[in-house]
Amino acid sequence: MNLADENLLTEYQPFDDLSYAEAFSQLEMVVAALESGDHSLEESLALYERGKSLANYCANLLEKAELKIQQISGDQLQPFQTQ
Repeated sequence: MNLADENLLTEYQPFDDLSYAEAFSQLEMVVAALESGDHSLEESLALYERGKSLANYCANLLEKAELKIQQISGDQLQPFQTQ
């Protein structure tokens, strides 16, 4: 296990302190660590639990952002048009 993986297991930053970008970046690191297969069962379970929590946190932030956009736009969201 490398230092970055070890930090994922021991230095959890509270979710309330994470921006979406930070949480998503941590989620990507967790996925990469799990995909490496270099962890014990206990470490893998801890990583999975952290990853699941991060994924839920990111989804929640996206839902809040969508609701805020709907409130600002008066619930009249328009489909994105590519040029």
